[in-house]
Amino acid sequence: MSFFKRFAAAALAAGVLATPALADEQYFPLQSYRVGPYAAGGTGFFGGFIDYINLINTRDGGVNRVKLTYSEGETEYEVEKGVEVYQRLKSNPGVAAWNPLSVGIAYAMIDGITEDKTPLITINHGRTDTTDGRVFPYVFPLLLNPYSESSGIINYLAAKEGGQDQLKGKKIVVLYHGSPYGKETIPIYELLAEKYGFTLTQIEVPHPGNEQQAQWLQIRRERPDYVVLRGWGVMNPVALTTAQRNGFPADRIIGNVWSNSEEDVRPAGDAAKGYTAITTQASGQDYPVLKEIIATVYDKGQGNLSDKSRIGSVYHNLGIVNGILNVEAVRIAQAKFGNRTLTGDEVRWGFEHLQLSPARVKELGAENLFHSIKVTWDNHEGDGYVTFQQWDGEKWKVVSDWIAPDWALLRPIIEKSSEAYAAEKGLKIRTEADVDIVTTN
Repeated sequence: MSFFKRFAAAALAAGVLATPALADEQYFPLQSYRVGPYAAGGTGFFGGFIDYINLINTRDGGVNRVKLTYSEGETEYEVEKGVEVYQRLKSNPGVAAWNPLSVGIAYAMIDGITEDKTPLITINHGRTDTTDGRVFPYVFPLLLNPYSESSGIINYLAAKEGGQDQLKGKKIVVLYHGSPYGKETIPIYELLAEKYGFTLTQIEVPHPGNEQQAQWLQIRRERPDYVVLRGWGVMNPVALTTAQRNGFPADRIIGNVWSNSEEDVRPAGDAAKGYTAITTQASGQDYPVLKEIIATVYDKGQGNLSDKSRIGSVYHNLGIVNGILNVEAVRIAQAKFGNRTLTGDEVRWGFEHLQLSPARVKELGAENLFHSIKVTWDNHEGDGYVTFQQWDGEKWKVVSDWIAPDWALLRPIIEKSSEAYAAEKGLKIRTEADVDIVTTN
């Protein structure tokens, strides 16, 4: 018997070869929603996220040869179902981060993920004071939070009017979704109205938003200069069509970040033409990363969207950007802890060092798709830059430069809220020295 045969026989007898070693894998549990009134957002966002994961696996063999895996649990955007999916999937090995894309589900998870020491990513949404990483080490409202979004919208309206002093005496209505997400910005709009002297009316639309005639009759009586649409799902096209029936012009309606998709405007037809909305990322396919996804994923029949016309749509591109941010956090953490399956706490460290310069964004094939980002241990959002796009009846067209929120106003409010939360929960407020305290097993 040859040496190799004798070695194999001995190893087999000892059990060495009975179970081959498993390659390192990093797992993303997805609390998705592909049915229900908010399915357009869920299918687009999670489709883009999955497409980017598949691109990294197919093109690169994973992140430094660590394969990215995922599984989905349907939530229908309902908190109870989202929590059930969290409880069911969190025991899987190698969990990198949670990305529920739901304010209600995210709120319900904060205590659990803090105990688990696993990051919770609430891109473009979530609890505002989780921007303060001193108190919320595991929550990351990347790109913008509800307060920085509101400040960005008011700064945009000020620019349209010729300066912040020109807002005095203007009438602004905020039409908001009747959910924790929709109600999140009530206090900040009150504060902004007080600071800039505009008259504010805030009107709730009950979930899901199919009927708004009473609200728009009130708006017609108010005769505001602008309506800020803080909607979600079916509420948005209904708002635009109801506004048209009541004679309110679309170019005086400014949508928030969850009222900015093709699915929000196309069902409204001509009523949406001229409508403007905030965004953190551009739409369209004219970006190297989109072209790679089409060639590497969709052309091989592995794309997640069944309707290819949605490739490059607002929700799909947001999912891709979210994929980039998650993957780069893993890559940054690997540079410190090794090219292997990371713990959630190690991935948290990666997010707290997620600093993508314009040059790095270009390397990733995403130049002009989204703004560069700089996350730090105490600022879990980044710089909060936003831009605005207008619907021309066929596509979105960017109509502003990148606009920053008023951090001098917002940061003290955020810290006051987070410190009150810490006091209520008996939490230690972290210092920079605490950042490198990482659980590795």
